[in-house]
Amino acid sequence: MPEGNQKFAINNLFDVQGWTVVVTGGGTGIGLMITQAFANNGARVYITGRRPDVLQTIEKEWGSKLIHPEGKIIPVPADITDKSSIQKFAQEVARHEDHVDVLVNNAGIDGDTSTVEKGDESAEALQEQLWNEEMKMWEEVYRTNVMGHFFTTVAFLPLLSAATKRGKGHTGSVINISSISGITRTSQHHIAYNTSKAASIQLNTLLAQELRRSGVQIRVNSIAPGIFPSEMTASDSNAQNKSTIPTDESYGRKKGIPAGRPGGEEDMAQAALFLASNQYLYGQTVTVDGGYLLEHP
Repeated sequence: MPEGNQKFAINNLFDVQGWTVVVTGGGTGIGLMITQAFANNGARVYITGRRPDVLQTIEKEWGSKLIHPEGKIIPVPADITDKSSIQKFAQEVARHEDHVDVLVNNAGIDGDTSTVEKGDESAEALQEQLWNEEMKMWEEVYRTNVMGHFFTTVAFLPLLSAATKRGKGHTGSVINISSISGITRTSQHHIAYNTSKAASIQLNTLLAQELRRSGVQIRVNSIAPGIFPSEMTASDSNAQNKSTIPTDESYGRKKGIPAGRPGGEEDMAQAALFLASNQYLYGQTVTVDGGYLLEHP
């Protein structure tokens, strides 16, 4: 095949074989989808989380059955809300790798919910509902969804920059998992979470601006998912750490999703591989929501 056509082959456009990838919260939900996307295409993927048993399940259930012979899933327990734990995690990866091609900041929590419809009754009813939210809950949500992503990125800066220095037009990159909850005007009953995701999107913009500097040269982008099956949206996961959202023909209408369904694993995998592979993407937030924001601007 002529060389001018070969570069347009799928396996060249989205080639991550031999890459080193780090995924926080990689043991369930969206993090696991992204982990499998890279590992099944030949990347070594270091996953972290606060539950060692969950990570070990992923290595056993999915890491041992990868379709690419070079792919690996490597669990390393860590807590991204603790700077010393983040530092130890980065140091552990550095013991085995001289660079990181992609860091996916996925770990997140949603916090408590409030019945905002109380505002249809009276100011006092809404006040009572919202006043019951705890400051500690707000702090924990922000600490995980914003601060955790910031300090994890900082911890991996030298390794990410080292990927860029390998040359050939390749750049180390960060993919922050934000949410359409940080874009929509509706609170979706969890104001703390939505506020943290809006902050996550702004953090993505700031990191993209600062990490593009000549001495660093790291690309930063974000995926803002809509409703995807995870322990956050489905409440639990099965023995293989997979979650399911029950649907019927009315699901799309009830949820206001033109696609008529929750997001699928392939949808998230394609988005992650796209942001990682396209070396011309800087500072973008890509919504993958089945049209949710068209119904909920």
